[in-house]
Amino acid sequence: MLHPYIDSSFQPMDGMTLETIEIGGRQFVRADQLPQPEWACVLSERPQAHLTLKDDDLFLLTDILGNVGGCTNDDRSSSMGLYCSDTRFLSRLELQIEGRSPTLLSSTADKGFVLSVLCTNPTLGDRIKAESIGIKREIVINGGLFEEIEVSNYSTNPVSFELSLSFDADFVDLFEIRGFNREHRGHRLRLMPPLLEKQPDKELETESQTEANPELESTASFSTSLPLHAHDAANFELILAYQGLDGALIESRISFVDRQPDQFKGDTAIWQLELESHETQRLGYRLQALVNGRSASTVSAPTTLMQAKAAELMEEQTWHQQVTSIRSDKNTFNQIIEQAEQDVYLLRQSFNKGKALSAGVPWFSTLFGRDSIIAASQILMLDPQVARETLKILAYYQGKQEDEWRDEQPGKILHEIRFGEMARCQEIPHTPYYGTVDATPLWLMLYSEYFAWTADHETLDQLWGNALAAMDWIDRGRKQTGYLIYDRKSSRGLDNQGWKDSDDCIVNRQGQLAQGAIALCEVQGYVYAAKIRLAQIARMKKRIDLADQWEEEARDLKFRFNRDFWMEDQDYCAIALDGDGNPVDSISSNPGHCLNLGIFTPEKAYSVAERLRAPDMFNGWGIRTLSSLSPAYNPMGYHIGSVWPHDNALTAIGLRSLGLIDQALELAQGILDMTHHQPYQRPPELFCGFERSDGGEPVQYPVACSPQAWATGSVFQLLQMMVNLVPDAPNNTLRIIDPALPPSINQLSLHNLRVGPTLLDLEFERSNGTTACRVSKKRGNLRVVIEA
Repeated sequence: MLHPYIDSSFQPMDGMTLETIEIGGRQFVRADQLPQPEWACVLSERPQAHLTLKDDDLFLLTDILGNVGGCTNDDRSSSMGLYCSDTRFLSRLELQIEGRSPTLLSSTADKGFVLSVLCTNPTLGDRIKAESIGIKREIVINGGLFEEIEVSNYSTNPVSFELSLSFDADFVDLFEIRGFNREHRGHRLRLMPPLLEKQPDKELETESQTEANPELESTASFSTSLPLHAHDAANFELILAYQGLDGALIESRISFVDRQPDQFKGDTAIWQLELESHETQRLGYRLQALVNGRSASTVSAPTTLMQAKAAELMEEQTWHQQVTSIRSDKNTFNQIIEQAEQDVYLLRQSFNKGKALSAGVPWFSTLFGRDSIIAASQILMLDPQVARETLKILAYYQGKQEDEWRDEQPGKILHEIRFGEMARCQEIPHTPYYGTVDATPLWLMLYSEYFAWTADHETLDQLWGNALAAMDWIDRGRKQTGYLIYDRKSSRGLDNQGWKDSDDCIVNRQGQLAQGAIALCEVQGYVYAAKIRLAQIARMKKRIDLADQWEEEARDLKFRFNRDFWMEDQDYCAIALDGDGNPVDSISSNPGHCLNLGIFTPEKAYSVAERLRAPDMFNGWGIRTLSSLSPAYNPMGYHIGSVWPHDNALTAIGLRSLGLIDQALELAQGILDMTHHQPYQRPPELFCGFERSDGGEPVQYPVACSPQAWATGSVFQLLQMMVNLVPDAPNNTLRIIDPALPPSINQLSLHNLRVGPTLLDLEFERSNGTTACRVSKKRGNLRVVIEA
């Protein structure tokens, strides 16, 4: 077999002695010692739409041609690439035809783990007319990255042309891409060419020496002339490598299938194609992401693209068979539901020995305490097993010691865990980082909710000790002021540690930042709900002492909360108390989270509900995070005027709990209308707070995560709000209280709904302004009570 030709223009730096690095029995040199020839990038500098793939701990961002830009500078394009464990394993993937960018015909990534692109050629001189060559790209991720390219000649004459794929991997940490500065980095490497290994003290043979020694030619063209990285002659592997500051060897190994490249120039594989009329040829490759010689992904990569695709489809089908199927009589609504189901499947990610929902792609594709808990709660009607595994994973990482660097204390639930080089080298405290004030009470709330849906006594008992430790952490945190507060300890931690965790979001009426230890209003609501709900479990466990204690503490908290957080002059709840115990008196969305938790007195709850519907808060699509009347308001601000779907879904549940059904449905309809305008009908992490106008579309937030866990979960939380299921699996009962479909939906079905050990199908139908429910099928002895 002939070896592909390797461009022979690489040379060591003048006068430089190559310093070799031996890792795992292989010889490497630092990449800066051996410059490589460059292959020009031709991607557009204009902002690009993106395609997103995710498979467990791998995710890929490309442009709509399936390319990963190595030459564009806009924020979104600079984040493109293949990632695993917070490391970018591919920072350039560019397909060119005769040095030109193909012309896009269509592309889609609707399945989430596979993308398909159809493109064609531009005019190539006077040889090949435009749109006579068809190029089909299919990319799948499953433990690695697989691509197959079909090239077809649709002209009536034979054609010959050059096709190239350019690769690069910068192996940067995700936190670097997000803007964190590093004083030092590791080194990019290239595998030592075999000839240099044999003659380490001699200068590299020049082209004239090669010409004078024909026996050297085949070796030089393949080995000593290797560009930036090494190409293994036997396996046709392109190896991109990096050694981190911690000594870890990180590699992207690319092996080619079907037809091997005819030539390499730098990290660009080149094929010289000759196609008869209507002939098709296939090219392909497989990329493995490796750390110290082992797969960086927890998923075992198959050998071929077809195997990868089949494995993904089988896993997806198995999951869909196990969860609730929800459909309506409206196709537009079904598209939103189907995409949300697909995104829940995609966001499942392996941690420890289970799977929880990662927070969102690209920035937060990892375990977040708050996000994973809220999302698991939102989808209990779809898949309660996500809640069980989330509870167990977070219990495994529960705080065990006092550690100011990580803001860790015993009993505390983590905020975020990272696995990249910066975390491994302790440049950031995310190993894990515990700087969140709300994840711990939220964990207790989910613990109770999960039991209400499943009556899973085994998990309840297994995690009881973790629940007690979590409550102890809450009580220690309340000793200073009577409220659960946050105050950053870590030098690299978060200043704000609630769900609004940007630096500029906790502001008073004048738009000034709150100072000192902060007590957020919604966090006190979470604590109240956690104590009430855990008291019920304690009574069941015959721990009457704890039940009485927690109920008394909840009553005391409710009294003080309604006194201290209430702003009489605005008839509204403050977003927080500052370090001096004074109300932070801005009008924000945070109190909406409390409406469903029982901490407000009834009259105060209705006042909050009414204020949230005022024009300075509700923009027609949803409720803003901050009043448009605030001096700090910015409709493009992350937490100071934008609209978040999950924030609105929690408020909608609260409105429903107060009997404000029409208002809850109106809010839900705004979020669903917004979602219908999004690519793939997928709700984003957030969108801008500009006013809704007739015929207008919601304004996108430029770098919102999509898919994002609690935005996706909001679809199911809004559905739960409509049908109003109240499970009581421990007492073998499901109550359905006054279900109400919005005017845009006439029928809704839930199939394979699981409550305790029972599976049932429910049918809802709206007629003359009222919604009826019937049980169409039941497998188990659950008692279903429908209360109109």
